[in-house]
Amino acid sequence: MSTSTDTIAFIGRCLIAVLLLVSGFGKVVAPTATIAWIASTGLPMPTLADVVFIIIELGGGLLLILGWQIRPVAIVVSVYAIGTAFIFHRHIADHNMLFHFLKNIAVTGGLFQLMAFGAGNLSLDASRVRKSPA
Repeated sequence: MSTSTDTIAFIGRCLIAVLLLVSGFGKVVAPTATIAWIASTGLPMPTLADVVFIIIELGGGLLLILGWQIRPVAIVVSVYAIGTAFIFHRHIADHNMLFHFLKNIAVTGGLFQLMAFGAGNLSLDASRVRKSPA
């Protein structure tokens, strides 16, 4: 990849990560509201689900920025994004829910690009490959 392509790939990873980090941080700051919303959907063990969601969002966001294990991270986060779209944002007659549903679908598209093309040279994945013996 060229330097500009690597820079764009890094910026793209960071932009996806912002969404995850802000959402995960919100769950840490307001766990009661998040757990109540999870419970309202009928999901079992809402407190455990909240912890899992925080780990996926904060952990996934940080790993996207670092570019470490990008393909497995992109798989986990894309399954999470599609799952949350259909569980939490399925009432698409509500314009706000439609927006969030489509946002999750679009984010999944970006994650699919990461699965297909990797993190780029500005990543821990690339530095690990450069350091490994041939």
